[in-house]
Amino acid sequence: MKASDLLVKALKNEGVDMIFAVPGEENLDLLNSLKGSGIRLVLTRHEQGAGFMAATYGRLTGHPGVCLATLGPGATNLLTPAAYAQLGAMPMVMITGQKPIKTSKQARFQILDVVELMAPVTKFTRQIVNGNTIAPLVREAFRLAIEERPGAVHLELPEDIAREDCDDTVLPAVGHRRPDATQGVLEEAADMIESAQRPLVLIGAGANRKRICVALTDFIDDTGLPFFTTQMGKGVVDERHSLYLGTAALSDNDFLHCAIDHADLVINVGHDVVEKPPFFMHHGGKQVIHINFSPAEVDAVYFPQLNVVGDIAYSLQQLAHKISRKSHWDLSYFKTVKTEIETQLARYFEDTRFPTLPQRLVKVLRETLADDAILSLDNGIYKLWFARNYPCYMPNTLLLDNALASMGAGLPGAMMAKMLNPGRQAVAVCGDGGFMMNSQELETAVRLKLDLLVIVLNDHAYGMIKWKQQDMGFDDFGLDYGNPDFVAYAQSYGAHGYLIESDKHLQQTIEHCLSNPGVHLIELPVDYSLNHEILNVELKNKACAL
Repeated sequence: MKASDLLVKALKNEGVDMIFAVPGEENLDLLNSLKGSGIRLVLTRHEQGAGFMAATYGRLTGHPGVCLATLGPGATNLLTPAAYAQLGAMPMVMITGQKPIKTSKQARFQILDVVELMAPVTKFTRQIVNGNTIAPLVREAFRLAIEERPGAVHLELPEDIAREDCDDTVLPAVGHRRPDATQGVLEEAADMIESAQRPLVLIGAGANRKRICVALTDFIDDTGLPFFTTQMGKGVVDERHSLYLGTAALSDNDFLHCAIDHADLVINVGHDVVEKPPFFMHHGGKQVIHINFSPAEVDAVYFPQLNVVGDIAYSLQQLAHKISRKSHWDLSYFKTVKTEIETQLARYFEDTRFPTLPQRLVKVLRETLADDAILSLDNGIYKLWFARNYPCYMPNTLLLDNALASMGAGLPGAMMAKMLNPGRQAVAVCGDGGFMMNSQELETAVRLKLDLLVIVLNDHAYGMIKWKQQDMGFDDFGLDYGNPDFVAYAQSYGAHGYLIESDKHLQQTIEHCLSNPGVHLIELPVDYSLNHEILNVELKNKACAL
């Protein structure tokens, strides 16, 4: 069998149903092998678009998304999506081409050591030097991509190796069951929880996996313990739940941190070290139970007193059976904080000034979108308001990146969400800066005939950095730019474009876009002028004696 044919056979054996690609000359044998294979080739307009879509595929399915690029600049353009998947714990397999390795007619033209280049941002990177090693390398790559903690892997297929004859064999795609925590440590955790006075549950990014949603909801219901989330832990438990306090969108100084400071025990489910810590441990302070697939990485502000290591869902199910509600638990203050948080979050929901406040957009979208709609955010200051103000009702219905926090991922992420869930609403919310980094993928969305809404928040600046600039006492300098006519820009790709000119048109335009087929882009002028007053003055001067 030809080596490129074997690679495709091995990918099909792993359950691959689509590949996102910007192919080059060095991929032509593999491209030909994909023809008629049953694997869908999704051509994107930039390797970043392909990589972000593959990573989001992994995030939403738990199975590695696959992307393809050529050597040199094609491979280097995958570095940002590789880091995005690696830090965000999204299983992804990258395949890149390379010049022939047995003979060379072009000296060093376009040749980089891509395998070495990928090493810092992947779990595994290998060059295929013999066709007969394809089967084990593919099996190992997929195993590592999925294994906790999930992430990115990379295989390089040189042009001459792709043409080799090799054995027609693949290895079985064998899954594995994660080990369970021991009964001894579960008993110890149950004792700590029952002995605490003010226990509080934290849901982190690592809890946003299959099966954990049901087990964690049952645990909350059975114990009656209040909970809060990190940004990437949103939606694991329905945030309409009466025990939900809020999301730690800020590292410190939010009203939620009053509740965190009050707790004497934090049950940290799915902690991921890549997210900014929503609380800091101090010697002699609160105790922490770390419930995760792997032990805690210890640093100066996170050193849990107990590690419950194993399958998270199993650990939660066992703990729920071992714990009974205690009369000495004092959870009243948490209820007071919840009321205060809800009051604070609602302050600007009905503020109809124009340009639009991000808090107002959050309210309109939540009222307009279905419970299972998927909202994909790019990166900018608005992300804080969505994390803080937008309640999620189901897992992975707010796709935000609090790991690499890369701009440019919002649109490809929404496209992938729609492809995987054609019956659900999918919306991308992007700042003007992040949108323009991969705006060319509008053509891909139109070509794929996706029903998609893209909202571009226009402030003609890198707004997040302007806020930081002001907060740090620097002069306003160097962060403003001009933008194209986004309506005409969308229309040039065959999409529908709309400019919002007053608040009264916002909700009705969103409803129109969601109820009509095709790709729709809304340009929304946005007002970030309150960010400094709220985030840097009001919150820092708040009192926790609520």
